Amino acid sequence: MTVTSTERLYKDRLSIGNKVSRRLWGLARILLFSWTPDYGFNGWRIMVLKLFGARIGHGCKIAPDCRIWAPWNLRMGNYVCLAAGVDCYNVALIRLDDHVTISQRSYLCSASHDIRLLARPLTHAPIHIRQHAWVCAEAMIGPGVEIGEGSVAAARAVVMKSVPPWTVVGGNPAVTIKARVLAQSELLQ
Repeated sequence: MTVTSTERLYKDRLSIGNKVSRRLWGLARILLFSWTPDYGFNGWRIMVLKLFGARIGHGCKIAPDCRIWAPWNLRMGNYVCLAAGVDCYNVALIRLDDHVTISQRSYLCSASHDIRLLARPLTHAPIHIRQHAWVCAEAMIGPGVEIGEGSVAAARAVVMKSVPPWTVVGGNPAVTIKARVLAQSELLQ
């Protein structure tokens, strides 16, 4: 198979407007977001994200060292936590429903590259994490994945396929470990 050099060149298909918005956000992130102390400035960080198009419910907590690629592609319900070092590479929409926790240094990656082509063009698909789900420390959630209601992605799990509700997954690649069953005292509340 003969391949020409032009077939190997990567072509960035994101719009100029997207690139300009990301540059402005990058500057705002440095000047207005990431320097803030962890405590006392959470409302400020949320306001800055909202100014750039993020939709964030009440009671949310966002650490100052979170990396959010495109705030306009972030939807957070109520009482959602993005812990220290979380990386949201949200080329496509990342939606976090109510009572979701994303633990330290987790990576939510809504984009990849098409390896069937030598130019490896960017591909992207939304991520949806349903209510009461928990993405544990250093887990990676891939493009197009839906984490079902109440599910848990264990620490350092690599989740590349959707997870059914109330399921615990772990490993690389992530596999089902067990069903998540709530304690009896939790059910009475």
